[in-house]
Amino acid sequence: MREFGINEVWFIVAAVRWTLLLSIIAFAGGIVGGLVIALSRTSEIKALRVAAMAFIQVFQGTPLLMQLFLVFFGAPLLGWDLNPWVAAAIALMLNASAFLGEIWRGCIQAVPRGQWEAAEALGLHYKSRMRFVVLPQAFKIALPPTVGFLVQLIKGTSLAAIIGFVELTRAGQIINNATFEPFLVFGLVAAVYFVLCWPLSLLAARMERRYAAALAR
Repeated sequence: MREFGINEVWFIVAAVRWTLLLSIIAFAGGIVGGLVIALSRTSEIKALRVAAMAFIQVFQGTPLLMQLFLVFFGAPLLGWDLNPWVAAAIALMLNASAFLGEIWRGCIQAVPRGQWEAAEALGLHYKSRMRFVVLPQAFKIALPPTVGFLVQLIKGTSLAAIIGFVELTRAGQIINNATFEPFLVFGLVAAVYFVLCWPLSLLAARMERRYAAALAR
């Protein structure tokens, strides 16, 4: 059995880079997927709205852990041999797409109806209406909840430890198995998550207050 010392602390802290990298990749993929989902949900084409709604229902209605298992263990059945890193990134991107898509759908629909009607009166077609009128306004509304979702995404990366991806939580499990100091080890892991997530939570709350104040003027 090893003593819990500076090397163990450094091993856990160094694993933060994998948590951050996985979060960034999942968030970037979620932005692309979420935009497609949000635009499909607000599309004038019924088939797109139904397909996007089905996607959201599946990924919001099942646990993220099950989605990780399905991607990691289901891919070999289709002839794809995914390592834990790729499987975790794909599952988190799909999950983030569903949640961001629904968040942004609400933000798009929160743009006052008069703005849509004014754009139509100017003769703008759907693409130009969304690009120049609706999406810029929806972007401001979407910033606070998007940053808030990023906090949830960072914490959600801890589930990747279940399929063997060595990120922050998995690094804690490895050190705990060697030192048998669960309170110290997982206390440190929790503290690191707090340091990562707390500033983002404060930022989201500040954005929300500023947006509310701007609306009240």
